[in-house]
Amino acid sequence: MHAMQYAFTLPADYPMEVIRERVARTGHLLDDWPGLGLKAYLIRERERDGSPVNQYAPFYLWHTVEGMNSFLWGGAFQRPTDDFGRPAVRQWTGLAYEEGAAGSPARVAVLRRQGVPEGVPLSEAAADAVRETGHLAAGDGALVAAAVVDTRRWELVHFSLHAGDAPDGLEGEVFQVLHLSAPGRGLLPKGRQW
Repeated sequence: MHAMQYAFTLPADYPMEVIRERVARTGHLLDDWPGLGLKAYLIRERERDGSPVNQYAPFYLWHTVEGMNSFLWGGAFQRPTDDFGRPAVRQWTGLAYEEGAAGSPARVAVLRRQGVPEGVPLSEAAADAVRETGHLAAGDGALVAAAVVDTRRWELVHFSLHAGDAPDGLEGEVFQVLHLSAPGRGLLPKGRQW
């Protein structure tokens, strides 16, 4: 499993309805994309859920590298790049993925970034990430949870989708989910990724 995210940070007075309409019009285009586990079309709005910015920041979980590369290099990624400029695309290697019990559509996503602590054996840090993924997926209203890592920066990211509001006490950036394309959600490998 591979994860990917890019973000377009927009002006403070940007009408976020433009993004909502764009996703309503084009979000279905990835509903059957080969190799895609899921894409969550995410936004943050300034002064809502603690966000300091207006931002469009889709998050992807891929079950094949070919699908991810086809998206980036085959033309689909050109549309947002033409409209908003070419963003840095963050990529992470999967550590764990779990399904939650909620059957409702995703309403919010929570993304928490943390450094892999120095002095802690990597196997312990990874095991903690796997346990945390299971804990997130078991929470009320959870649809999915994943843990991914950037080994260049030694940054661990926990990503979770929820049917309701963000759970109390769950730290991280809170995003609204405008659409969820999940053609290969059932193909994402469950549990730890090694």
